Amino acid sequence: MGKADGFLEYQRVLSGKRAIAERLKDYKEITAPLLSEEIHKQGARCMDCGIPFCHALGCPVFNLIPEWNDAVYRGQWKEAYERLSLTNNLPEITGRVCPAPCETACTLSINSAPVTIEQIELAIIEKAFAEGWVRPKTPAIETKKKVAVIGSGPAGIAAAQQLRRMGHSVTLFEKSAKIGGLLRYGIPDFKLEKWVIDRRLEQMKSEGVRFETKVHVGVDVLAAELKKKFDVILLTMGAGEPRDLKIPGRELQGVHFALEFLTLSNKLIAREVHAGQIISAEGKNVLVIGGGDTGSDCVGTSNRQRASKVYQFEILPKPLDWKEPWNPEWPNWPKILRTSTSHEEGCDRDWAITTSKFVGADGRVKEAHCKRVHWEMDKTTGQYLMKEIPGSDFVVQVDLVLLAMGFVHVEHSKFLADLGVQFDVRGNVATNGNYMSSVPGIFAAGDTVRGASLVVWAISQGRQAAQAIDSFLKS
Repeated sequence: MGKADGFLEYQRVLSGKRAIAERLKDYKEITAPLLSEEIHKQGARCMDCGIPFCHALGCPVFNLIPEWNDAVYRGQWKEAYERLSLTNNLPEITGRVCPAPCETACTLSINSAPVTIEQIELAIIEKAFAEGWVRPKTPAIETKKKVAVIGSGPAGIAAAQQLRRMGHSVTLFEKSAKIGGLLRYGIPDFKLEKWVIDRRLEQMKSEGVRFETKVHVGVDVLAAELKKKFDVILLTMGAGEPRDLKIPGRELQGVHFALEFLTLSNKLIAREVHAGQIISAEGKNVLVIGGGDTGSDCVGTSNRQRASKVYQFEILPKPLDWKEPWNPEWPNWPKILRTSTSHEEGCDRDWAITTSKFVGADGRVKEAHCKRVHWEMDKTTGQYLMKEIPGSDFVVQVDLVLLAMGFVHVEHSKFLADLGVQFDVRGNVATNGNYMSSVPGIFAAGDTVRGASLVVWAISQGRQAAQAIDSFLKS
């Protein structure tokens, strides 16, 4: 529980951030971890709240948050790590990029500032790596069963590690040159440097997980081959089908999906491509369409590429501008305005805007024609409907448009068609509630099942799918 009156004695303190002028010169991580003495105080703020909503409601992997908060307060770092590693395969990832729904569910968030759970989590795992406590966990027995995991994002990594520790032979397939999926190619280094991923992968290699990169399943290896070679196939390819904006001018050069832009930028930083192969924002007026995290990542990357001007438009209304430290919708995730580190670096943000067409010259985009909208509730259905505001038309001069409007579902590839799996009404792979698809022996988890979601949900589903597969293989 931490210190009995710690939440009264100590204030919430967050990690420091590098100065904007400094961090715009590189892609290194922006935040600096809190010193050990301050982390002890932050752990002490965890109160004896009776029902730990942070654990039971806020955390999809059910991290034992109060337990490791208390251990950190008492200086029992190894105990804290052992508790943390019971539930989370990738705390060094969630400690950096998770939006921390645990904190909005913290009981202190009712009328005060929540415990800095995410930063305590990161401090624990970094201490564990520094002290050499993070070691390979090889299985006690070998089951002789073979599992193919398709897709190496957080769900695939978590599932592969759990399955290997259960004694199964596991091969993790990835179509890109390196393991990591969107963790590696979708998230910029200023939020997640890639040595963080590589460090965990070394542990998995030592445990016996096999990595097969540059393998496009369905092309380089066929569904029938995988079904013949493996006892189980787990689909963790993510929700790879981006939401498009089908308006006049969409075909113009300079209009790209956000992930195309981010992936090439990440590959440049990793020296997988050269500067002439990326989609560059240098010297350009950039319009990012979409107000979520992916859009924010595009803003930060554009600024580092020395864009001339960056706009970010969102079709939904501007959220509540909330300055208080407590959660107005406790224990739920509040619908409030969030300003990311990328937004701090420079960006014109606007809301309730729809884009009606792009206009170009010589085949390249030059203008975005936009309109303002308002949202009204339909009294019959209870749903909000968008209506354009007459006379609100305006034009933005642009050289690069990045579509960051989310992802609709898993890519409906020939591989999935060959497997014969069914989809739900949203286009995700349908499962039976225990991660089994419509085809016996074919499982699915993460964004492939949920649609685009949080990294912590992907880890959670990867772990649960591994447990379901283990039960299936033993039945």
